[in-house]
Amino acid sequence: MLTARNAETSRAAASHDEDHPAPPATGWLGASPDARGTWFRVYAPDAPALAVALEGAETREHPLTRSGDGYWSGHVHGVRAGAGYRYVLRGQRYPDPCSRFQPEGPHGPSLVVDERAFRWHDAAWSGLTMRGQVIYELHVGAFTPQGTFDAAIGELARLRALGVTAIELMPIAEFAGRWNWGYDGVALFAPYHGYGDHDALKRFVDAAHAEGIGVILDVVYNHLGPDGNYLGAYWPGYFTDRYRTDWGDPLNFDGPDAAPVRDFFVRNACYWIADFHLDGLRLDATQNVYDASPRHILGEIVTAARAAAAPRSIIVVGENEPQRMEALDPPEAGGWGLDALWNDDFHHSARVALTGRRDGYLHDHRGHAQEFVSAARHGFLFQGQYYTWQKQARGTPTDDAPAPAFIHFIENHDQVANTIDGARLASITSPGRLRALTALLLLGPQTPMLFMGQEYGSTRPFTFFADHKPELARTVHAGRRAFLHQFEAYATPEAQARIPDPAARATFDGCKLDVAERARHAAIVALHEDLLRLRRDDPVLARQSRAALDGAVLARHVFVLRWRDPAHGDRLLVVNLGEDLDFRPAPEPLLAPPRGLCWSCVWSSDAPRYGGPGAVSPCRDEGWCIAGEGATLLVAKAGD
Repeated sequence: MLTARNAETSRAAASHDEDHPAPPATGWLGASPDARGTWFRVYAPDAPALAVALEGAETREHPLTRSGDGYWSGHVHGVRAGAGYRYVLRGQRYPDPCSRFQPEGPHGPSLVVDERAFRWHDAAWSGLTMRGQVIYELHVGAFTPQGTFDAAIGELARLRALGVTAIELMPIAEFAGRWNWGYDGVALFAPYHGYGDHDALKRFVDAAHAEGIGVILDVVYNHLGPDGNYLGAYWPGYFTDRYRTDWGDPLNFDGPDAAPVRDFFVRNACYWIADFHLDGLRLDATQNVYDASPRHILGEIVTAARAAAAPRSIIVVGENEPQRMEALDPPEAGGWGLDALWNDDFHHSARVALTGRRDGYLHDHRGHAQEFVSAARHGFLFQGQYYTWQKQARGTPTDDAPAPAFIHFIENHDQVANTIDGARLASITSPGRLRALTALLLLGPQTPMLFMGQEYGSTRPFTFFADHKPELARTVHAGRRAFLHQFEAYATPEAQARIPDPAARATFDGCKLDVAERARHAAIVALHEDLLRLRRDDPVLARQSRAALDGAVLARHVFVLRWRDPAHGDRLLVVNLGEDLDFRPAPEPLLAPPRGLCWSCVWSSDAPRYGGPGAVSPCRDEGWCIAGEGATLLVAKAGD
């Protein structure tokens, strides 16, 4: 029996056949406009019927046709880019889960976007590889007073002059509320509407490429946010109860019906790379992307993303709290094919050295010289040893992984915010120690990463912020208190009461950078500029070679790193994070210059230019005397 709806579907299909509109390429998702209208396609295998409802005066629903694989698709004539629409499913109207833009937020209508309309100017841009990168992590909403992509464009020339080569954007997928870190994204194909119009990210990437800066995007493939997530309305099978995360239901990447889920996320990664010309991805909390399939979903995503970028090269980096090196193994060897991993070990040791506090997850780090020598030479500190804080072994051997595959930092969004008030290191440690550790960060062979404002000693806090509805906001605030409870100092009733409310406007506004600090802290800017210039221009440091590097501990907080290079002369970095050290005699071979040469001081963190007390070489005629809380770079040269 032909129902009215079936008859309407048949008439629509017949109309499409008459006009012969060509569908987009195989496997497309969402809304795709053409010369005659717009194609729509969405996955909803259990839906009895599905239609497109346009916003505005047009009230008629346009039925879509179901294919045997659970996808619904169809062409609606006359619908142009800029039209608003929703899908009608079981009598309810929902935004498109593959929407390209949500001008009114995740609960509002989706917007038809012509991705081909933007005019790019980066045809000569060839992409990124890991070697030589200096990464700068930023949150679009807090990076400038305006909190938009267009405002951030105005900062690109400054970042290029500083020595930044790649910007890492915290997640930007559409989320509920007015402010959010971005890890509560729900419309994963739509840049957050508060950061600008649907072309704003493209303008930012295009401008960054013009400055010689790449852009990578932090993406979240372990959960979706708690408000505005409509994927389950289309099909509950997107999620699984076989695993758990701390943030929400995990995705179903390995169930018997997981193929459409895998396809959704693979296409999402390719979309960011291909349509926005992004230079790579940062994969959030990969340990919570669960997949027992023969081929892990992350390996599939990385392979597909590289193909989507071709002929450009991209970098894919990951956060992996257990520090599993198979993340860097090629997919054909059972790995995921990532280029680099964040090194929390380096941060934890640096944090302890700078603050003297070993509370919470910093428990297994001492901040001693040995840890910094080991991190420089081997990357991760824990490569299978027992980790007391977690009561289990942590990490796997790094073997011969190249130094650029380890991303080192002393600040990032998590580590700054995981304090009671989001205080920056510049506010809570001595300037001398911070200068010395900054030298280690920026001259060491691993890939350095700066967190926005770090380069000028920002004193603005960065705390957790998320604007949610009142009941959910209270739950999120309680969860934040519970997380910080692991730190003994933050577990007291007085401290718990001081933890900022993530949903408060003042919390978010307080995290916005104060750009006037750049002028007030010119010495810190000069420190970063000079170190990054050394890193880039010095032929020995620029090699980023672990094989050429050796190190030695001179005292609990004093160490040296030595790069051997007969062609250009050895380099020796002397770092003292403690008090003055009179190291006479000096029974350490790494302090001896190559035969026939002597050490010459080429850089010191104690230079008055950086706010230091005055540079004095630690290598003197009568022996080694190393000033406290400083770092010095020496080069082996012929004597006068």
